[in-house]
Amino acid sequence: MPPTSKPLRKLGFLTIGLFDAADPRRGHETTLEIITLGERLGFDSAWVRHRHLQYGISSPVAVLAAASQRTSRIELGTAVIPLGWENPLRLAEDLATVDILSGGRLNPGVSVGPPMHYDRVRQALYPETADVEDFSYQRVRRLLDAVRGEPVTDFSGVEGFEVYSDRVQPHAEGLGRRIWYGGGSLRSARWAGEHGMNFLTSSVVKAEESEDFAEIQLSHIRTFRAHHPDGDRARVSQGLVVIPTDSASPEQRAKYRGYAEKRMPRTATPQGPARMMFAPDLVGSSAEIAARLHAHPAFQEVDEVAFALPFTFGHDDYVQILTDMATRLGPALGWRPTAPPDQAAERT
Repeated sequence: MPPTSKPLRKLGFLTIGLFDAADPRRGHETTLEIITLGERLGFDSAWVRHRHLQYGISSPVAVLAAASQRTSRIELGTAVIPLGWENPLRLAEDLATVDILSGGRLNPGVSVGPPMHYDRVRQALYPETADVEDFSYQRVRRLLDAVRGEPVTDFSGVEGFEVYSDRVQPHAEGLGRRIWYGGGSLRSARWAGEHGMNFLTSSVVKAEESEDFAEIQLSHIRTFRAHHPDGDRARVSQGLVVIPTDSASPEQRAKYRGYAEKRMPRTATPQGPARMMFAPDLVGSSAEIAARLHAHPAFQEVDEVAFALPFTFGHDDYVQILTDMATRLGPALGWRPTAPPDQAAERT
């Protein structure tokens, strides 16, 4: 292992949770099966994406509530909840409830900005307040305050037979330290650091100071930590699409490489008016991917990752990819899997 790379401490994965409109339950069940498989394989975390008015998970908090009852160890995260669709106080209640049910394993990731296609959904989402909704970082600030136990009203006490709190209930101790910001710009990296959050580096970033993806991602990590109270100890998780092929069939390998090749052109130059840069997908044997990661400037700065599963693959593909990640790629990066709960109990 090159001396510039840290041994990987936490290995996680991210799934979008696609489903068929004619049978949405099956898709959601498959997502839960993937999360439970991740726990059995020793992964440290499982993350779900957030999709509105699409055929992917629209309510990750509800899905993770179900996952919390089928698992006992693996951390459960969202990457990410776009807060433009949410009321921060109500979301704080939901997050705290699921964290309590999970035994303190929830890792909510959030982002800000107007909802996608806002002009087309604003009347359904905010029919009376669409023109005055605040989609700035202040929306995150409200969520952080509510989760961390700051008062949200000036009323508390007893009214008749009802007892009221001026803070969000239940209060989930420690949850406020496990909230992540999913950022793709220097401004987001700095803001997240200044407010003591954790940072999810994105596989899609703004080409501000460079047109080299790895250099941009590295600058976000360093900017975040430079402004975080914990400095170099502040938590950062790297996000990339990673597809190991060690145990893949010839048909799977051809599909994986075709998928990456179709997406490769968008990684060469900044895309669109916002000048977004996309990370190349990493496809190959675990040894090949490990070598590329060890040479990746941003990977050299982190000790935890949340590798993204491709959007459109099948369940058997995800099983193969996750199994290779846990049994081959992770160890090649210096990671050690956590024993499944039943095995851990046998050792004590």
